[in-house]
Amino acid sequence: MPILGQLIKGLIQASDLVTAERNPILEQREVLKKLLGKAVNTEFGRKYGFRDILASENIEQQFAQRVPFFDYARIDKEWWHRQHNTQTPDVTWPGNPDYYALSSGTTGKKSKRIPVTDDMIKAIQKAGIQQVLALRNFDLPADFFEKGILMLGSSTDLIEREDHLEGEISGISASNIPSWFRGYYKPGEEIAQIDNWDRRVAKIVKEAPNWDIGALSGIPSWIELMLQEVIEAHQLSDIHEIWPNLRVYTSGGVAFGPYEKSFHALMGKPVTVIDTYLASEGFIAFQSRPDTDAMQLITDNGIYFEFVPFDESIINENGSLSQNAKTLNLQQVKKNQDYVLIMSTVAGAWRYLIGDTIEFTDIDRAEIRITGRTKFFLNTVGSQLSVNKLNAAVHHLEQEFNVQIPEYTLCAKKFNDGFYHSWYLGTEAEVSNTELAEALDTFLKGANKNYRVARSKALQGVKAQTVAPDVFHEWSAEHKKKGGQVKMERVMGEEKFAEWEDFVHRLSVN
Repeated sequence: MPILGQLIKGLIQASDLVTAERNPILEQREVLKKLLGKAVNTEFGRKYGFRDILASENIEQQFAQRVPFFDYARIDKEWWHRQHNTQTPDVTWPGNPDYYALSSGTTGKKSKRIPVTDDMIKAIQKAGIQQVLALRNFDLPADFFEKGILMLGSSTDLIEREDHLEGEISGISASNIPSWFRGYYKPGEEIAQIDNWDRRVAKIVKEAPNWDIGALSGIPSWIELMLQEVIEAHQLSDIHEIWPNLRVYTSGGVAFGPYEKSFHALMGKPVTVIDTYLASEGFIAFQSRPDTDAMQLITDNGIYFEFVPFDESIINENGSLSQNAKTLNLQQVKKNQDYVLIMSTVAGAWRYLIGDTIEFTDIDRAEIRITGRTKFFLNTVGSQLSVNKLNAAVHHLEQEFNVQIPEYTLCAKKFNDGFYHSWYLGTEAEVSNTELAEALDTFLKGANKNYRVARSKALQGVKAQTVAPDVFHEWSAEHKKKGGQVKMERVMGEEKFAEWEDFVHRLSVN
């Protein structure tokens, strides 16, 4: 009998009895007060009058009026560069960060260096505990809580610079896991420190028979690659032959939808998929119950959220947000509307454009879905397609043609006779490119009014080409690196797309 598992499950379920009724709106108000109060004497707090904001009758309104929007380029140029170049303390948050999260996202050419303070580390750990407690809502047996958790993130061998350490957020988080969790954590500290993706996976493959894994965590594309390596090396038909107690996969970084079919094809039993939203700027949301695929915003833990109704006109050419954009707080939002997500955090990010767009599925519970990236709305010719609509189109192809398409990218590309949406679809299946293009076009006409209008005007049609999914992984390896937080661009501009097409051509002739 799994005595320890019964005990842990009992404690998790008992926590429900002492948890007060949530009020996300009040929680957010308190978070903003605490953020302003702690940063009131920083250079940023003095410049933008945090003391006066705290004394005002409407703190949310005054905060929005006094503090401008910042994207990474602006806040780094005006504020953060002094922290990591001259170690100046008390710039946007008290003291100096002990860590910087390196993030190129899916669009940047140069790594961003995003401060990660002790307060942020504590907030991420607290959010992790909240997520574990939410497992009481899922039907999991007691022995699940005695199994290993394989977290496939970035290397925990962080880079030492002056007075701080640098690495990707998953590596920083893994290097700060609580001591009580280390007995469950796989692949373990020694393997997690290996920087080279292929060598790290090789070690995981070798150790796989020695582990009893109950849960996986990581970005879907890299989790799939790792599972494929384990299955092939040990000549398995599915991953449950070696990890029979695998029951949960915690996905993050990108929408799971495009990977759903290919991921479950590697399984021998049903696996519960739980979405999470951990960015370099903080732990934002997680799926807290099984009867939805939406995620609950973490509204009581070091991040204050604002929401800008999405419209292409509010996004500047460089991807920043117009200072005239209307901002809403949690009390003012509506369901099924795309919003640009704005964050202020315990790491000294203020009214910060993270680059994601979201929609609310349940306002009372503060539950959201990620709908895309501000730079990834495909709107060159008025089609207004968000990433979630593109994902839905790919899912439709998987169903109609009975294929797996875990990766894709596209561009609104100008040909001699006008603009086309030019798609590259990652699949091992042999399907007619013409049939795929026609199916994409038909689905999007039916699913999106703006796309249908664009097709009657400037958008000439759709072109599709299939390539092996490995092409996308090799692209990531050449332009960034394998594994970790690396995500594939779903929508590219014409210049980047030309590089992509040249890369695909070079691979095909080699």
